[in-house]
Amino acid sequence: MKLRELIQIPSGQYTIREMSRWLWHALRGNRLQACLNAGIGLLGVVLSLLTVWAMQHAIDIASGTLPGSIYLAVGIMAMLFLGEFALGISRMWIRNILGVKAQNRMQQHLAECLLQAQWQGRDAKHSGDVVNRLEEDVRQVVVFLTETLPSVLSTLAMFIGAFVYMLQMDVWLACITVAVLPVFAALSRFYVAHMRHFSRKVRQSDSIIQSLLTETMQHQMLVKTMEAGQQMLNRLDQEQQTLRSWVRRRTVFSVTSHLLLNFGFAFGYLVAFLWGAMRLHAGTLTFGGMTAFLQLVYRIQGPARDLSRLAPAFVSVFTAAERLMELEYTPKEQQGKAIKLNGPCGIELKDVTFAYSKASTAEEGTENAAILSHFSAAFPPASCTAVMGPTGSGKTTLIRLILALVKPDSGHIHIYNNDRREDLTVLHRCNFVYVPQGNTLLSGTLRQNLLLANPDATDEELDHALRTACADFVFSLPNGLDSSVSELGGGLSEGQAQRISIARALLRPGSILLLDEATSALDAETERRVLDNLLADGSQRTVIVITHREAAIAYCQNVVRV
Repeated sequence: MKLRELIQIPSGQYTIREMSRWLWHALRGNRLQACLNAGIGLLGVVLSLLTVWAMQHAIDIASGTLPGSIYLAVGIMAMLFLGEFALGISRMWIRNILGVKAQNRMQQHLAECLLQAQWQGRDAKHSGDVVNRLEEDVRQVVVFLTETLPSVLSTLAMFIGAFVYMLQMDVWLACITVAVLPVFAALSRFYVAHMRHFSRKVRQSDSIIQSLLTETMQHQMLVKTMEAGQQMLNRLDQEQQTLRSWVRRRTVFSVTSHLLLNFGFAFGYLVAFLWGAMRLHAGTLTFGGMTAFLQLVYRIQGPARDLSRLAPAFVSVFTAAERLMELEYTPKEQQGKAIKLNGPCGIELKDVTFAYSKASTAEEGTENAAILSHFSAAFPPASCTAVMGPTGSGKTTLIRLILALVKPDSGHIHIYNNDRREDLTVLHRCNFVYVPQGNTLLSGTLRQNLLLANPDATDEELDHALRTACADFVFSLPNGLDSSVSELGGGLSEGQAQRISIARALLRPGSILLLDEATSALDAETERRVLDNLLADGSQRTVIVITHREAAIAYCQNVVRV
C-alpha cells in the first residue's frame, strides 16, 4: 500500500516523494531549532525515567525496604524536578523565539516567490487564500519540522526506555501493555480518514464566512445604499449555521473516538494496577515498585498516544506543503539586471495577437478569444498618444503588454531610442512610469506611499512631484507628508488619492509615462492643471494616455483606437 493511501492523503498535484523532498529542503534552514528540540526531548526522557527511579527509591527508603537517607532521596527528586522545569522553559523559549524566526523566514521566501511570479490576473488565487497559506500553512509546516519531527525521536526513546525498564521488572506486564497498541494503530487509520473529511468541510465553511465578512466590510457603502444589510446578515447566518453543523459533527466524532481511545488506555492502566496490586499483596513487589509500575504504564501509553497522532500530523503537513509548493513553484518572470535605455524611448507593436488563457483573467473578453488580433501601433519617442476604444476592446490588455505583464501570442513589441531597438522584456520595465486607474494607495503615511516608487527620493523631489500632480494640499495637512491614511487611502477623497498616486509615479525615473484613466476622479479644472504640468514637466517623456475624456485627448498629438 502506498504511503498516500496509508495516511489518507488525497491525490494532488505533487507526489509524496516531491512533497517529502520539499519538506526536507525546508528543514535545512531550521535544523538548529529541530536539533535543539530533539536534544531537549531526549534529555527530558532521561530526566523522566530518572524521576521514576528516584520516586521508587524514595518510597522504598520511606517504607524501610531499602536503607538510606530519605532527605537525600527527596533532594534528588527535587533536582530532577528542577531539571524538567528548566527543560520546559528552554522548550518554550526555542518555540517562541526561533519558531517565529523560522515562520518569518519561510513567509519572506514565499512572498519573494510571489513577487517574482508571472502576472496571473485576478482569478489566479484569492488574496485571502494566499494570506491563509502564508499564515496557517507556514505555521503547520514549521511546527511539524521543528517540533513534531524532533518529538518523534524523544517519543520513541521514551516508549523504548519505559518498556525496557518495565521489562526488567515484569516481562508479562510489559508484553501485555505493548500488545494492545496495534489495535489502536488500526483504529487510528479509520479515525484519520473521517477527521480529514470533517476538518476539510469545517475549513471550507470557515473560508466562505471569512470571504463574506471581508467583502461586506469592503463594500459597506454598496450594502448601505442597496439597503441590503439584512440580506447580507441572512447570508452570513446561513453560512455560520453550516459551519456550526460541521463543527458539531466533527466534535461528536472526535469526542466518541477519544472516549473509546481513552477507555482502552484506562482499561490497560487498570490491568497494570491490578497486576501490580496482586504482586504487592503477594509480597513480590515493593511499594516503590508499585509506584514505578504505574509511572511506567503512563510513560508507555503517553508516547503511544503521541504516535497515534502522527498520521493526522502527516495529513496536515502534506496538505500544507502542497499548498505552499503551489505558491513557490508559480512560473517566474525573467530575472536579471534591469535594462535602462536613455530616454526618451518609443514603443512599437507589430502584428500583435493576444488571447487570455483559462489560467488568467478574461475580464476583457471570453476565454481563448483574441482580445487583440494582428494589432499594430507606434508610440514614438517624446510623443503624446491617446488610446481610445469602447469598454472591453483591449485597452487595459494593451497596457499589460507594454508593461510586459503578459506576452503576445504572436507578433513583436519593441522598445527603442535613437541608438538601439530591442524586443520588450520584463527587464525593460524600469523604463516605464505607470499610473493605474482607481485608488491604489496603501495604508501608512503619505511619505511611505510616495517612497514606494523611489526609496531614495529627497524632500525636494517629493515636493516637486506633489506640486506637479496638483497634490500640494498635502502641505496644509497637520502632519504633512507624515499624515497617515488607512486602507485604499481612507481619509482622502478619490480625487486627492488619485493625485497622490500620480505624484508617486512621477518619482520614478522612467522615460515612458503610462496614464490609465489617471485623471478620471478629477474635476475639469484640476484635470487641466495636472495635464498641463505633466506634459510641461515630461517634455522628455513618451506619454501614453488611456482615456475616454475629451480634455485629455486635446493634449495628444496622436490617437490610437483599439
